[in-house]
Order: sequence, then C-alpha cells, then structure tokens
Amino acid sequence: MIDDPRSAALLARTGRFACLTVMISTLSGCGAFSNLAYVGHAPPMSPITNPTAAATWRPVSMPMPPLHEAPTAPDSLWRRGARAFFKDQRASRVGDIITITVNINDDATLKDQTTLGRTSSESLGVPNLFGLESVIPRVLGKGVNPSSLVSLSGAGNSTGTGQIQRNESVALSLAGEITQVLPDGNFVVVARQEMRVNDELRVLTVSGICRPQDIASNNTIQADQLAEARISYGGRGLISGQQSPRVGQQILDDIVPF
Repeated sequence: MIDDPRSAALLARTGRFACLTVMISTLSGCGAFSNLAYVGHAPPMSPITNPTAAATWRPVSMPMPPLHEAPTAPDSLWRRGARAFFKDQRASRVGDIITITVNINDDATLKDQTTLGRTSSESLGVPNLFGLESVIPRVLGKGVNPSSLVSLSGAGNSTGTGQIQRNESVALSLAGEITQVLPDGNFVVVARQEMRVNDELRVLTVSGICRPQDIASNNTIQADQLAEARISYGGRGLISGQQSPRVGQQILDDIVPF
C-alpha cells in the first residue's frame, strides 16, 4: 500500500506507459504499425540472401524413376544433349542462373444462381394404444385429443446469386538460380525480384521444377513449363497499404459471425 499520492501517481503513469509499450510492441509484431517504419521515405528492399538458408525453405522430394547410367562415348567430340559444340551454355548445376519468363493472361467469368424451396408438414396422434389412450386426457388434461397430439409444419426458401469476373495480365522476365538437382535430373529453380517505383515496392517470386530439355538455347524457360509452379506478385508501400483493410477490420471480419 503506497500512502504518498505523488508516488502512487508516478506508479500509475509508469504502469500505463508499460501497458502502452506492450500493446505497441504486440501490434508491431503483427504488422499493424509496419508502415510506420518507413514514414517519410520509401520502403527498403530486402537484402540478397541464399534462398536455401530461409527458415521456410525445404528440399523438394518427388517420386523418382530408377536411375539409368548415361551411355558414354569416349571417342566422340560431341556430348549427348549439348546444344553447343564445345560446351552447353544452359544452366545445369546448383547455383547456375536461369531466366524465367512469366506471361499470364487470364480472363474468366463465372456466374451462378440457385433457388431452393421446401415445404413440410407432419402430424402425430394415438387414436388407439391398447386401451391406454383414455389415460392421456387424465394426464395432459381434458382438452387433449389423443388422435391429434402433435402437428408440425415448416416452410423454407433460399435464393443465392454469385458472379466472379477476373482479368489478369502479367508479362515480365526475371533471373533465378538452380537450388537443387533432383535424382532424375530435373532442376528446382527459385527466382525473386524486387522493384521500387516511388514509394511502392513490387515483389515477384517464382519457384518450381523444370526439365533440362525445356531450357531454351538462350538459357530461358517459360513459367508454364514449371511443374509445381508457385508464382507470387505483390508488394508493399503507400498504395498497397491504402488498398488493404485495417488490422482491426480484418480481426472483426474473422470473429464477427454475422
């Protein structure tokens, strides 16, 4: 128990400041104040890092056919599968750089309309039950008719209309690298590109599995030739922040049941 009013007021202010600090730290951890980190200047770019060192990176494991030894031709100057006489210029080892071309032109329109209606009616009575039907009025009252004890009816209607219209177009190229060579010879490629225009940072990430023979002679490959392709195109900055709902609104959208 603190008797000094000044000490009590100081302790109260200290407690409020500590609670405010904890609240700000919590909201900062969930991204509520992430934009405050670069108020007055553009968002910083991420440093160049090894993609296999990321905490979310995992080696790719796919069903593999049995290995077959490649035929050797010691007396031949031409190497099978090479596209150059002396050396194949395409990426073939972990760490080699490859160019991925992304051309997405998606246009889809979906429209759905449903109408449901239901009407039901149920009735229950006990006109005869081994002579015990006469006991029912004595138990439930004289106004009860054993022939019509229960009568139920219900009606329901449901109407739904939905429409989705999507038009997406992305055309760009970015350089990536081979992060893994699978036992069957296929490559796991990962590419990441960041571009900042004014105060908006755009981030493009592409990853997938490709065949060596799908790599063109100029060391490029189309994104639609990647198996298990993962393409992400987004960003952060002032425009993205204005287009995204506030954190409080997102929380309410998740917890409000109506």
